[in-house]
Amino acid sequence: MLRCATMEPSLIRRTIAILSLSALCTVVLTASARPAAAQAKGSADAMAAKRVDPKWKVPRTPWGHPDLEGIWTTDDMRGVPLSRPAQYGTRTHLTDEEFAERARQRQRAREIDDARTGTFRNEEGSRDFSYTSMVIDPPDGRVPALTPAGQARRKATPQGSFGVGPWNWVEDFSLYDRCITRGAVGSFMPAVYGNGARILQTPDAVVISYEMVHDTRVIPLDNRPPLSDNVKLLMGDARGHWEGDTLVVETRNFTDRTSIGGARHSEKLRLTERFTRVDPDMIDYEIHVDDPDTFVRPWTMRMTITTQPGYQIYEYACHEGNAALRNTLSAERAYEKAVEEARAKGLPPPERVFERVNGPDRAR
Repeated sequence: MLRCATMEPSLIRRTIAILSLSALCTVVLTASARPAAAQAKGSADAMAAKRVDPKWKVPRTPWGHPDLEGIWTTDDMRGVPLSRPAQYGTRTHLTDEEFAERARQRQRAREIDDARTGTFRNEEGSRDFSYTSMVIDPPDGRVPALTPAGQARRKATPQGSFGVGPWNWVEDFSLYDRCITRGAVGSFMPAVYGNGARILQTPDAVVISYEMVHDTRVIPLDNRPPLSDNVKLLMGDARGHWEGDTLVVETRNFTDRTSIGGARHSEKLRLTERFTRVDPDMIDYEIHVDDPDTFVRPWTMRMTITTQPGYQIYEYACHEGNAALRNTLSAERAYEKAVEEARAKGLPPPERVFERVNGPDRAR
């Protein structure tokens, strides 16, 4: 035990300084070591070049910017939940044993899909990550609760072909159903297929063209001023800049018609995205969500986007083959006609198929 009362004042000051510096070094060393130690053995995140070799250099474009160009996908995130299951607490990574079990499950999924034929073979990726969730903040890894306004907005959101009707107008269907957009983040969220994006770069812009519903974002890097607040866009108004090796994209001026984190956001949404290349075949992609009119607090999610062997992006001809809206609306009109005919005969209305599966209380 150190007895300061018996020490010279100058010695006390030097001792406190040394102890403070020692504590600071311990914190810094612990903080810098923790991410590497947290990766599960054999996981793709543990084997990223930047983590294996801290001296690894990010490739550069001819004009000196970090090179993000190429075709990237979120296929490898298929096994990672958005919100963290409760059993993992505040852990951001699986243990070695937990990761080994995930790897077995993902391999089984690939084997099943490789044996399928036809259009809707799921794209399962080729790597396994040890992330316990995509959400990394708040510490529990879960999308924060909705505000009352956010709850009301979610209830009013058209469910479209994922809902139970009634379907009276085209507007009863989601923007995804209508081949319009999945939103700035939704366009890149891992789904059963179409998870690719092509990134192109020039000295004064970065272009991200998404495979799903073929949206393209042109992100200026030339310090131009943002659009007026009264201009609202489905994909928002983005501006980018470089912070070291990280591309930072700040986006505002959203409409309130797209969703993030399972909820329809408000026009107050502000997104801050960070793209950092950590490997020849991996980019860490972090999204910070700030929408005080929808979520009770800001939150952050992280995905690692990757290259896949032989992956190509083809035309996403959504409207050309989209018979869902016409067929659903015509089926709803046919049901209404059948109800009127039954009523005229004094008979009960015909059963809706959904009622048989889910009960009458959820059919409307």
